[in-house]
Amino acid sequence: MAYNPKSGDERTLRIVAITGMPGAGKSTAAKALVSKGWRRVVMGDVIREETKKRGLKPDAKNTGEVMKALRKERGEAAVAELCMEHIRKSKSDRVVVDGIRSMAEVEVFRRSAKVLLVAVHASKDRRYVLLRERGRRDDPLSIEMFQTRDERELQVGVGRPISLADQVVLNEYATTQSLSDQIVEAVEKWVSLDAP
Repeated sequence: MAYNPKSGDERTLRIVAITGMPGAGKSTAAKALVSKGWRRVVMGDVIREETKKRGLKPDAKNTGEVMKALRKERGEAAVAELCMEHIRKSKSDRVVVDGIRSMAEVEVFRRSAKVLLVAVHASKDRRYVLLRERGRRDDPLSIEMFQTRDERELQVGVGRPISLADQVVLNEYATTQSLSDQIVEAVEKWVSLDAP
């Protein structure tokens, strides 16, 4: 059940907020926590859903434009606020949020939960290879599209949560299993140190 500080509920909502550049391995890290019972909310899914609601195809260009439009219309933390609606409806007390892009988003989650901000890091070359292998509809088809997407992410502020992360997980040479093990170990340690 989600924690409401005004309700007297004794269960605390914990959110692991995962950030990183496109293709760094955020989704792999999030899925590892799902396998341990955490509920996953993907910020990109919220943007893709909003893109469809606006009658647009959810490709890289349109999702990028809708993300910027949401921020212009509702402020820098707009996507996080939409995610919080999903989290409240889920009634989960352990949630992993995949795709943090700004500290304003982190602050939205910190108002309602205990938050561990984790950055997944990989080099530009490694990320490009991983994105090409992933094959999602909004993944870059060329190095130019990849660079444009990186620039867009940096413009909306993703560099700040990466640099201010509580934990950093490296995915330069990691296998899916070793990346998963790293994130699970970091989160389990956080939960155990924070337990009442």
